[in-house]
Order: sequence, then structure tokens, then C-alpha cells
Amino acid sequence: MTKDFGPVAPVAGTALLPLGLRAVRLDGSFLGDLQASNGAVSIPLGAEHLEHQWDNYRNVAKGLTGVEYHGPNYEDGEAYKWLEAVAWEAARSDDPRLLDWLATRSELIADAQADDGYIGTFVQSGQRDERYGRLDFDHEIFNMGALIQSAVAQYRATGLTTLLDVAKRAADHLHREFGTRTDQREGFCGHPLAEYALVELYRSTGEQRYLDQAKYFVDAHGRQLLAPGNVQRAAYLSDRVPVRKTTAPEGHAVRAVYLAGGATDVAIETGDTELLEALETQWTNMVQTKMYVNGGLGSRWDGEAFGNPYELPSDVAYGETCAAIASIQWTWRLLLATGKAQYADLIEWQLYNAVLPGVSLDRSKYFYVNALQVRAGAEDADSRAPSNGRQAWFGTSCCPTNLMRTFASLQHYVATETERGLQIHQYGAGSIEGAGLRLTVVTDYPFNGRVSVAVDQASTEAKAISLRVPGWAHGAEITVNGERHAALAGSYISFNRAWEPGDRLVLDLPMTPRLVHGHPRVEGIRGSVAICRGPLLYAVEHADQPDGVVVDDLVLTSTVLTELPSTDGPPLIAGTGASQKASTALYDDQPAELGDAVQITALPYYRWANRDIGPMKVWLPLA
Repeated sequence: MTKDFGPVAPVAGTALLPLGLRAVRLDGSFLGDLQASNGAVSIPLGAEHLEHQWDNYRNVAKGLTGVEYHGPNYEDGEAYKWLEAVAWEAARSDDPRLLDWLATRSELIADAQADDGYIGTFVQSGQRDERYGRLDFDHEIFNMGALIQSAVAQYRATGLTTLLDVAKRAADHLHREFGTRTDQREGFCGHPLAEYALVELYRSTGEQRYLDQAKYFVDAHGRQLLAPGNVQRAAYLSDRVPVRKTTAPEGHAVRAVYLAGGATDVAIETGDTELLEALETQWTNMVQTKMYVNGGLGSRWDGEAFGNPYELPSDVAYGETCAAIASIQWTWRLLLATGKAQYADLIEWQLYNAVLPGVSLDRSKYFYVNALQVRAGAEDADSRAPSNGRQAWFGTSCCPTNLMRTFASLQHYVATETERGLQIHQYGAGSIEGAGLRLTVVTDYPFNGRVSVAVDQASTEAKAISLRVPGWAHGAEITVNGERHAALAGSYISFNRAWEPGDRLVLDLPMTPRLVHGHPRVEGIRGSVAICRGPLLYAVEHADQPDGVVVDDLVLTSTVLTELPSTDGPPLIAGTGASQKASTALYDDQPAELGDAVQITALPYYRWANRDIGPMKVWLPLA
């Protein structure tokens, strides 16, 4: 397969345009290896874990009710996310299982679809007496949204239309069923996702009704339709305040951010600048007051929810993996709409520090929850708790399947184009084609800060090549054919000329370890620092400390940091510290004392919990 099927860009004008599906190849280095191992390990394991779920479709197709139902009411959606990952992987892999999975699973789904386009195996198998009786809970529209996303991915990646036809029938059903006419239902799904999906279907088919339906769902939020008289429940469902008046996301973190992302798509395609500005305000307030240092979102286990501003406890952080993935999807759309470097910066930071920690180094086990501290002696009954380590699967499998589809489509986030030229946002070895240019990227990023970009092919007219300089990269430099230039952190550095094959740009990003401080309003980290190197956040894990040293007691006594070599990844970072020594009393009139100096060793946060599970923390008090 060598071509792309269907539009891949927004229909309306945006500051940046995404590249074609095959315009970016990630070959080798960190991102390429991540994508390859996801395809070789995670996706096939996902097929095994979800095998019984497909019996739900077989039973519905046969008209069977009263038989065992596999999974929760949103299990259809998780199967569709896995199938989306299969589709993206099929665009870059020759594994014969992929096309077989796409064909056989798509046929099962088509066989289960009702004549009027409705599909939801939980209801169709008799688990509910009626359709849409529990819009706040049953995920019927969410599941169809995930179906549409999977179908669009499959069409774009392979040209296959079996699932796309199913998706169009489902979307037509939603368009007939929900709206403001007297013969329609008023409402939306308690778990947003369909808003994204319907806009993508509009982009692939050109059918205006799908965009209209997405806009209806976005605008329906905020009137407490799903939870009349229950403000707390309405906030959980992103139904307390209209999207246009929301100043910061609230409630269930994944739902809130999916809704914001879908609303951004609607704002782009309808040219609604007022809505877009409101969403940018939401994003800014989220990043400035409701985001963990690793980019994690959601501070409360109760409701998997955002807390109040600066309510970011490290040890009981929720930080669901799916919330960070949802944020990347939303932030990508804001980047396309505006071209602002801050959005590409957050995508990078969340990828390495909030998404990647959700899967083990061997790509077989997962974190649902991502805390920034695990205490000594922690005994948590909930399997999601990080103190129990990554799990092979969860009863709610959203995080594994979401990770699979994200890694399978990583190339989407690397670069964009405009009439003026090509913009590179994320760095990984491979090739990029766009704006009349073909480039080869050589780098060992994020372990090394050098990124070499060679021009292999160019048009005769002048084109700009723009490279992002991350916000943390103060003192960065770039050379173009040997000519050196300073590069401003938090911006793009651009060179516009008639390029020739053999031209080379070399970006050097400083990778010196650094300390970051938290906002003083965040209780529990006041007076503490976190260790970073390049785009990676670091953590102190018990396995790397001297015998007898308890991670909970460590204090950093010097700001001098040194790098230690690692045999299988980025360097470790060492600092000088001590253990606090307190009395056995829980509360005492005397402060704790500092013991003898010890070497504190930190590893990249995404690598923690890949050995025996034990105490870990990101924030260190600075003595």
C-alpha cells in the first residue's frame, strides 16, 4: 500500500496542515522503536485479551439474548480502539495478521448492526430494556464514536470501506435520533468522544450532517440535561457549564478533555473563533493550575476527576493514562489551529512523562493510574494503584487500547506543512516528506540533544524549514550548512531558502540536568524540586539507592547534579542528599534532623516500576 485514502486535513483553513499518513516514517531511535514494539508486542496481546469480546457481536448477529455478556457496557469502544490501532499499524507494517483482523472484525461488526444503523452490543444483547435509557452511563454514543474513529482510520490506512459503511449508518442513525426537532431526543453521551469522531467522518466523506451533529452534541453540554438537579453529577459529566463558558476543565478528566478536543474540531471546521478562544483559555488554565509536573491530569480518585486549582497531591494522584492521551489529541488540534509552539511542547512532555509511563518497557503491562509518589509500606487493594505495579490488563481496558492506537499513529504528531514550508514538531530518526521537501532526520533524541536534518530532495522555489526549540532548551543552537545561529527556547527557528540536496541543519539542544520548582500553592511540594533532563522527568526509585535508605526520607542537600551512564537507556542522574531522621512520634515539638550524606540516584520517570515494585517519588525537599 502506497497511497492515502480520503482527506487527512481539516476542511477549513488552519495555521498548519497535517501531513499525509505515509509522509513521516519513524525508523530506529526511540520513537521508531516504540512504534515497532507496540506493533510487535502490544497489539497482538490486545487481540488475545479482547478475543471473547467478539462473541458479543456473534451473539447479537444470531439474535441471541440471555447469554453471557463479556465486559462492561463500554467494551465495544475498547474493541474499536484496538481495531483503530490495528489499522494504523497496517499502514506501516506487512504483518499479514493485521489485514485479517481488520476484515474479520469489521464483518462481525457489520453483521451485528441493526437495520436502522444502531449498534451497541450491550443493549442489543438484552442487558438493557431500551436504547438510550441511561445516556449518562451506558456509553452507547461513546461506543459508536469509537467505531467511527476506527472506521476512518481503517479507510485512511487501507482504503477498506466495510467498517466505514457501518460507521456512516451509525452516524446517520445518531443524526436522525438526536437534535432539536420535536421528533428527536434531546441529549448527548455522558462520555464524550463522538464529537471528535463525527468531525473526522465529515472530513473523510464531506457530508455536512456529520459536522452539524458534532456541533449539536458540543452545544448541548452545560444545561444539566443528563443529571437534572444534581450539580455534582453534572460537573462529572461536563454538563454543569456550557463549553463556551467553561474557563477550566472540571469533573471526570478524560471526559472533559475529550469534549474540549471535539469542540476544538468543531470550532476549526465552523470558523468559530470565539469558541476557539474559549478553548485556548481552558487549556491555559488547565496547564497552569490543574496539571501535574509530568503532564498528568486528574487529581482525585473520586470521579477520576480534576480537582480545584493547585489541588495536585503527589501520593494519591490519579493521573489516568487516558487523560494524558486525550490531552495530546486536544493539544494537537490547538497546534494545527494556531501554530503556537507551546502546544507542541506539551505534546512532547506528556508523551514522554504522562503517556509512556503507562506501559512497561517490554510493552506487555500497563498503569491505569500514574502517581508521583509511592510510599514505603504502601498496601493498596485497588489493582489500579501504582503500588501494585503495572497490570497485564484491566476490566476497564481503556488505557491499554488507547496506548496502542496512540503509539501506532505517532507519526501524525511529528511534522506539518504550509504553503511556506515544513514544520518539525517532534524529534525522532526517520524521514519526512512535505511542502516539496524530502528530509532525513538522524538523532538519538530524547537521550541526546543533537538533531540532524538532511535535505534529500527539494523544489526549486524557496521553502521554509522550521524546527521547534522546546521551552526548556535555553542556550540551544542550530547550524545550517555549518553556519551557527542561536535558537530561542519556546519557539520555532525557521530558515527560508531554495534548498539543495545535501544541505543540512543541525539542532543542538542542551541536555544538562536541571531542577524545577513547583508552585507554592501546591501543598506537599512546597520547598521541593524535581529533576529533569531534556524532555524527560526523573524519579527516585528505591532500587537505585544505597542499602538501608528509605526513599520517603530523602532530602536533596545540593543543587549540583551529575550524569551516570546507563547500559540500556538515558543516563541516570545523581545528586547529594541525606535522610531525614525523626523520632517515632507522629508529631513532635522537635524538627527532624539530617543524617549522613548519601548519593541520591534518579532514573527517567517512565522507566520506574520495571523492576521489583517499591517506594518512589518525583519531588525531593531541598534542604
